[in-house]
Amino acid sequence: MRTIVHRHLGKVVAGAAIAVAGTAVMVGVTLPSSAGADDSGGSQAGGGTSQQTGQQTGQQGQEAAQPGVVEQAPAEGDKGKGRDPLTDDETKRVEQIALNRQLFSSSEDVEGDRGPQRIGVDLAEPEENELGDPDAPRRADVTFYDYRDDTLVTKTVNLDTGKVERTDTQQGVQPPISRDEMVEAAKLLIADPLGAGLRADYKDATSKELTSPDQLTLNSMVYRVTSGGLPDTLAKCGEHRCLRLFPKVKNGPWIDSRELVIDLSTRKVGTLG
Repeated sequence: MRTIVHRHLGKVVAGAAIAVAGTAVMVGVTLPSSAGADDSGGSQAGGGTSQQTGQQTGQQGQEAAQPGVVEQAPAEGDKGKGRDPLTDDETKRVEQIALNRQLFSSSEDVEGDRGPQRIGVDLAEPEENELGDPDAPRRADVTFYDYRDDTLVTKTVNLDTGKVERTDTQQGVQPPISRDEMVEAAKLLIADPLGAGLRADYKDATSKELTSPDQLTLNSMVYRVTSGGLPDTLAKCGEHRCLRLFPKVKNGPWIDSRELVIDLSTRKVGTLG
């Protein structure tokens, strides 16, 4: 263990040795499985001609190139009452209501794709004049982060009417990191030269190469600049969406990467050391 500490920037440490602020929440990270190929055009008895195969391939390519669209809001489905937590049906419905075509077309997510990054959906607080009213309308705050211009967008949706009642946009406001953002940060760190210590420590702990975030359990915290003297890579953290990762080998030790910061807005990794 001492050898690892002296040799690498990322240091394998015992689980209790790393001090993480109480607001950080451990989550298990699993990457969504990639969509499989369309098997509706699979080979039939006797096989198809090469011309048919080429046509099928061309059609599949055209389908894959179609631009993304905003889904129509689903039916109301299961509904809660009063201050009950949002149901799964309500969460899905208000997210799709909030993500209108204008927001979808003008924004970018953490991977640079069209559409904002979903941060969360929460039951909204009642209006001041509705306090204590058992029949007050249920509302949900749907939060997105637009990486195109580092803007936090919060839309308040009335669950009874299905309409957006308020839209609030803020810059320099950094909510907790979502799981998808954490996974993307881990991808960037693993691929970056500054991630060499992380990769080496993972191999020391498992005898395997670290190539994907799904090999790790991830914990993270938003990082903001609090003083000067930092490299240009990190100078705008707080205005930009930055985080520190606290990775752990699945069923194994923590790997200390506290000196490294990932700027998701610029997709760059910097060091505090």
